[in-house]
Amino acid sequence: MKFAGIAAILSALALSSPTSAFTTPAYRRTQIIPAYSTYLKESTLEENTEQPPTPQAQAEQPAAPATIPSTITKPTSKITPDRIDKVTKERPYPLFLAEKAFSILPSSSSSQSNNYPSNNNEKERIIVLGTGWGAAAFLKTIDCNKYDVTVISPRNYFVFTPMLAGASVGTVEFRSITEPVREINSKVRYLEAAATEVDPKTNTLSCNSIVCEGNSCETEEFEIGYDRLVFSVGAQTTTFGTPGVEEYCNYLKQVGDAQQIKNAIVNCFESAGLPNLTEEEKIKELTFVIIGAGPTGIEFAAELLDFIEENGARFYKDLLPYIAGVPTLQPLEILTNKLVSEVSGNYVYFKDGEKIPYGMSLWAAGIGQLPITTQLVEMLEETEQKNAQDFARGRLGVDPWLRVIGGDGKIFALGDCSCVSNSPMLPATAQVAAQQGEFLGALLSKDYCFDAMDDKLLPPLPMNPNQSKSLSDQIASFAMGEDEIAAPFQYLDLGILAYTGSGSALAQVQIAPGGGLPGATENWDPVRLQIKGKLGFGLWRSIYLLKMTSPKNAVLVALDWIKVKLFGRDISIL
Repeated sequence: MKFAGIAAILSALALSSPTSAFTTPAYRRTQIIPAYSTYLKESTLEENTEQPPTPQAQAEQPAAPATIPSTITKPTSKITPDRIDKVTKERPYPLFLAEKAFSILPSSSSSQSNNYPSNNNEKERIIVLGTGWGAAAFLKTIDCNKYDVTVISPRNYFVFTPMLAGASVGTVEFRSITEPVREINSKVRYLEAAATEVDPKTNTLSCNSIVCEGNSCETEEFEIGYDRLVFSVGAQTTTFGTPGVEEYCNYLKQVGDAQQIKNAIVNCFESAGLPNLTEEEKIKELTFVIIGAGPTGIEFAAELLDFIEENGARFYKDLLPYIAGVPTLQPLEILTNKLVSEVSGNYVYFKDGEKIPYGMSLWAAGIGQLPITTQLVEMLEETEQKNAQDFARGRLGVDPWLRVIGGDGKIFALGDCSCVSNSPMLPATAQVAAQQGEFLGALLSKDYCFDAMDDKLLPPLPMNPNQSKSLSDQIASFAMGEDEIAAPFQYLDLGILAYTGSGSALAQVQIAPGGGLPGATENWDPVRLQIKGKLGFGLWRSIYLLKMTSPKNAVLVALDWIKVKLFGRDISIL
């Protein structure tokens, strides 16, 4: 059987992945998880209680604690589990839309820093791990007049990951979809290092940094303390223990992966043109296997088809007969319900005994947690985080305000490495991480107490009784029926976008949310408007341009599209 062209393997592994295909599970509100509500049942602040002491005065810090206000507004009624359940319920959709719409307006409360010293040494220290979607959104919204923010990551730039598939075939340039961290927020400090261990007991991080002098490089280790830690390291591609994947498959998570794939594709075409190859060997070289049915696999297949259609006839006309589907140029074969058992240097093997020869393979069958995420979960296993793992399953369980359960309010987590207690079914997408980062940056910029009190992680209460509320905050308070507790995170599902090749795309825009609770008799799916074809393609490109980190990136990407249309893709092997 000849599989020349592109074989997209929609394996069971891929279909069970949180990023699978286009049928992302509908966002549904769930009742607050017992792991979170149980340890709050005995935590109440009575009206007649004494003023609680400053949380920072009790915390063990490696350095002198930051000077922050000690006044916490006394709640008008005690904090009970019923009150918390009421606050963490999903806010009505029309009011939530109004809240999100007005959140883009300038807010006097978000920039308020009168209660905090202006001296930089007295600011609370926030360490941000990672430079992905969540971290970038956080850096855009955090008030640097209130906090001393340091970003630690081995990568000093943010990458617009939805366009990595296009970059891997030369549709856009790599630098067009990246933005340096220092340009996202010029007031933050950046350290080029990789965090290897988090110690929540001493509030310190252990990091490794590669220092080069001339042609010699060495690894240096250092520790750094924090008052608040924003854990946004993302996730890594998981192989599910499949033999040969790490050795022979390509991934598509970083810019380096995309550059490696681009070189591999061109190499396959150049190798297929050698005169000493047989017809079967040419077909093998021009077979590209994509394992995984998520957005990454689908969009890469679409971009690769465009490369063959638009550049194959121009640069490799003599090789087109060896690609299945010519002259119609639809060299795509979809294999459903296939389980990959092993990958070798020349074949992809299935559990049913079949195998496919290939020239280049891409593994896009799911994600798993990074070692540092697993390490932090283990460090918190003696806390409520152990119970939170019932729903987090290897990720960091966080409360509705994105505080890590068991982290005493010092650690926040967002993105693919976290799982929110009252909505554990959130998809592992850039959209979720970006909304969480934006929410957390705005929340920390306001005057709320986030620390645990008497070893109990209470909802954030106002520290400044005179702080004003933005119109967005007032709408959220009205929707919750609660004026004192900060509004928790709520995800706004905007739909999905996916490029499907040949100048067409699929767009699903959510009109109304789904409803109901797990196990309820009356549940309903979200109402979505589906747009596809050329109109979907126009919407896809327009939204991606608007979502670019900066106007510079939007201009560069638009120029790349024009350049490819006029001159074709670059096929240089660099």
